Amino acid sequence: MSPGSSQTSGGGPPHRVVVIVDEGSNPFELGVATELFGLRRPEIDRPWYDFTLCAAVPAVRMHGGFFTLSEVASLDAVDTADTVIVPNRPDPVVKPRPAVLDAIRRAADRGARLISFCTGAFTLAAAGVLDGRRATTHWRWAELFTRLYPAVQLEPDVLFVEDGDIFTAAGSAAALDLGLHIIRRDHGAEVANTVSRRLVFAAHRDGGQRQFVEQPIPEIPDTSLAPVLAWAREHLAEPLTVADLAAHAAVSPATLYRRFRLEVGTTPLAWLTAERVALACRLIERGEARLEVVARLSGLGSVSNLRVQMRRHTMLSPSDYRKRFGPG
Repeated sequence: MSPGSSQTSGGGPPHRVVVIVDEGSNPFELGVATELFGLRRPEIDRPWYDFTLCAAVPAVRMHGGFFTLSEVASLDAVDTADTVIVPNRPDPVVKPRPAVLDAIRRAADRGARLISFCTGAFTLAAAGVLDGRRATTHWRWAELFTRLYPAVQLEPDVLFVEDGDIFTAAGSAAALDLGLHIIRRDHGAEVANTVSRRLVFAAHRDGGQRQFVEQPIPEIPDTSLAPVLAWAREHLAEPLTVADLAAHAAVSPATLYRRFRLEVGTTPLAWLTAERVALACRLIERGEARLEVVARLSGLGSVSNLRVQMRRHTMLSPSDYRKRFGPG
């Protein structure tokens, strides 16, 4: 099974996710991987991932030293994984065990999907699989990363980066964003939304959003964009413009643009397009076969624009998306 393919197509074996745990691994990010890929989802009527933890040694002391993880699989588990989540590092300068790096290289050579959270990008870079590739890591370590691994195209101010079969997330919370993005890739928007609701977490934050915003705290907090975002989601089928959003928020278009950049990390138009594509995906998953209807109800207008935007956002044409995620 190729990385990223659906686990239900053809009734084949479930997609196997293997998490490598090493000395000093972060318990939170290990928990994120377990929550997203390891726990069974009775509310989802399809097989979930085959999930395994592995390590190079019988017992691994986790970051902070509060507990030791034992009785996990050996590194041999990596050799049969479809997706490998690599360990992060409490001290990014200290390289992982050679056996861990060798296992990652073998996985890369056979085309497995590779994922890192936070300083896990240092692990991928140390294994040599990021040279010439795009990646991200936590903003705190961006300068050090660039100095140690100049051959990697680091994007230091985004939540996560997808470069072919390698996915890197900026930090602990961004690990949730990336994990949901991968579930959306594997199972479609409807299943990803179901998981995000279970987690009480934002269903979709685009990887290009900023990691954080440095700004002074105002004496009077600015009104949140949440009401206008909720209103826009209810009116996606209408020919909404940035001016319409600004009018509903009772601000000028320039002010709306500035607030979108600060609060959402993207432009109003880019946000609208992403929301419309997500709606189009849900319509297709629920069985709407008429592309002109999908384009109209999602607000994308024409079938040609639907095709362009779906390819840009999902890497799939509407017909390919239906084959992978549609009913039956």
